Amino acid sequence: MRALLSVSDKTNLLDFARTLYYYNVELIASGGTARFLRQAGLPVTSVEQLTGLPEMLDGRVKTLHPMIFAGILARDTADDRADLARMNAQMIDLVVVNLYPFQKTVAQRFVTLRDAIEHIDIGGVALLRAAAKNFERVAVVCDPADYGLILNDLARHGSVSLETREVLALKAFAHTAAYDAAIRDYLMGLRSVDTPVVTLTLHKVQDLRYGENPHQQAAFFRLNGNGLGEPLGGQLLQGKPLSYNNLLDLDAAWRAVHRFEQPAVVVVKHLSPCAVACADELHRACAAALAADPVSAFGGVIAANQTIDAATVEAMGDLFIECIIAPDFAQDAQAHLAKRKNCRLLKATWTPNAMTYEYRSILGGMLRQTIDQGDPGDAAWRVVTQAQPSEADMRALRFAWKVCQYVHSNAVVLARAEADVLTTVGIGGGQPNRVDSVRLAIARAGERAKGAVLASDAFFPFPDGVEEAAKAGVRAIVQPGGAQRDAEVIAAADRAGLAMIFTGVRHFRH
Repeated sequence: MRALLSVSDKTNLLDFARTLYYYNVELIASGGTARFLRQAGLPVTSVEQLTGLPEMLDGRVKTLHPMIFAGILARDTADDRADLARMNAQMIDLVVVNLYPFQKTVAQRFVTLRDAIEHIDIGGVALLRAAAKNFERVAVVCDPADYGLILNDLARHGSVSLETREVLALKAFAHTAAYDAAIRDYLMGLRSVDTPVVTLTLHKVQDLRYGENPHQQAAFFRLNGNGLGEPLGGQLLQGKPLSYNNLLDLDAAWRAVHRFEQPAVVVVKHLSPCAVACADELHRACAAALAADPVSAFGGVIAANQTIDAATVEAMGDLFIECIIAPDFAQDAQAHLAKRKNCRLLKATWTPNAMTYEYRSILGGMLRQTIDQGDPGDAAWRVVTQAQPSEADMRALRFAWKVCQYVHSNAVVLARAEADVLTTVGIGGGQPNRVDSVRLAIARAGERAKGAVLASDAFFPFPDGVEEAAKAGVRAIVQPGGAQRDAEVIAAADRAGLAMIFTGVRHFRH
């Protein structure tokens, strides 16, 4: 049995090679791998000795030679054996290759294009594909974690089983596909170009207990090798593993809380914000958010855009909270939270603006869109009513408009500005008509609707939503405008003495 080894990651390589030698496997190696094994006292045939040619082009060409690839691709047939004999070549039965670390290279802050290109592996990819193609005879290993599979088979059978070869071939093809996708993504990012074929490479990180319901299976996959091993690029500091539903809610809360520059807290329940608040101090924002809708907040998740301190934990009181996500947790805050039963803490440093696209599956395909990062830069707000919003109203309207972006359509948000605290007082969304969302937001706000402002993610198709808001005491409204009945809607606002702003921008969220 003959093995070709050419690796950049030498983790556990020496023990693996020694065991192969113990099982009478002849070792062939290229460049640095050969030197590494020889220094350890192992007999190694170099690729140069096998091919009769030295490395070329500063190492760009080492293994790309018929003696190597014929040995790998040869089938166990009389014709193929005769071809090998004519060129004085021998079969290679095991290929152990891992590739230049392209993903790690381009992840460096000041990497140059030249450095990136030099870390695009050519020969290694070709070796993996050749060995994987010929899995009926050849075993291929691209991950040091799989050395044990080879050694176990050798110990039990004296050879590598077909089942193991099939599994490792699939892994090798997946590995080269992900590698090519990483190169494409990097080069596309340099020129901001798109292609009609998109490869989404998903790396399985962990199985989840179940999906939305216990009878559904679920798992978390990392997208395109982005280096974020844990969900949301976070670190679970305490509590049980995150569930499928936890991850959905945490993602929604984390995206929303990053829309605010002030200290902010977002409470999410069943994938939609139920309360949001901003203040000059995080603990005051937390207290305001939880007071906005304490019933819905029970059993929800909380996101903060600043480090959770002890005062913020105190503001949470004894409310049952499933999960808390924040950039960090102060030591005393974490010590207090450790006493809470079943409260998960996720420290996350990855921000949503690091992503360009989001994807959703439908039957038979995928939908892709750029992420809604708020109003485009050329968006112009204009007052369309006789009444003008006050400065406090404008602060509350801008706050409510940001919140509205993360509520499921039809989305309606009631908010107030009191001193330095901005808070939602009623949220309605996910309804098949807009007037029901208005009524739902008003019902949740109760008396706090008087003097509040209202944001709507899309235009009011009829005056009824404005009329309901006016009856509840709403002072001002912000909405995109653009309906056929805009004139009637504006007239209804004027009759009620409401201020109304058109943004010209819609923020649907389905």
